[in-house]
Amino acid sequence: MKRIGAGLLLTVLMLLTGCGEDSDYKLLQTKKHTMQSQKITNRSIEYRILPQDRLEVILYKDPNQESMAASNELGQPMTRKGILVDTAGNIRLPLIGKVHVAGLTQTQAADKITRMYKKYLNTPSIYLEVLNKRILVLGEVRKPGVIQLDKEKMTLFEALAHAGDLTDSAVRNDIIILSNDPQGMHMRHIDLTHFDTMNYAALMLRPNDIVYVKPDNWKEFKVSSANFTAPFEVITKIAAPFVTLKYLDNN
Repeated sequence: MKRIGAGLLLTVLMLLTGCGEDSDYKLLQTKKHTMQSQKITNRSIEYRILPQDRLEVILYKDPNQESMAASNELGQPMTRKGILVDTAGNIRLPLIGKVHVAGLTQTQAADKITRMYKKYLNTPSIYLEVLNKRILVLGEVRKPGVIQLDKEKMTLFEALAHAGDLTDSAVRNDIIILSNDPQGMHMRHIDLTHFDTMNYAALMLRPNDIVYVKPDNWKEFKVSSANFTAPFEVITKIAAPFVTLKYLDNN
């Protein structure tokens, strides 16, 4: 009996020790740990169009001017579902054809398209918006998933509110935010437990950012221990009828 107890204690200690090291349960683990590897500014937050984005493009023109384009293509969305940016970063529009928009902000893309339409129209005006702006929230939140954005940015607190708040097992002093831009992928760590260490700019999220809330060691231990004991539970359930029959035979 003492051996069994010692074995169980050793198993628990091994599981707890393993939770402190790299594990298969936690995501986005890295040896490098910096509170903020990327300087966040209002300019850097402004969204830049990417390949595979879907754009709403509306062209308005002088109603007194006759144009080469059909009337139903002007003053209305180009397509109901938006225009897909191809893998080369281009879109195709009536009259002007191919336009490279990848890497531009929404304002820059609208200005570029307006200049191109001025070759054909007197007073063109372009409205352009990215339709698929979103943020992903994963990990220890009550409603993980995709948050659709109707604006350029969102704070971390807004994203967590949309996700139903943190669970009891969430690590609150190390929220991970993963961002991607033309310079590459960036990761920053946010501590929500101390007001003095917070930076408002660092709390700002851009479209396509990923927010990951890590589980605490106790949650990882419970999952790991459940995986460890699961085979024994299956064996016990399979063996139970045979043990019962053996007991009845002996009696």
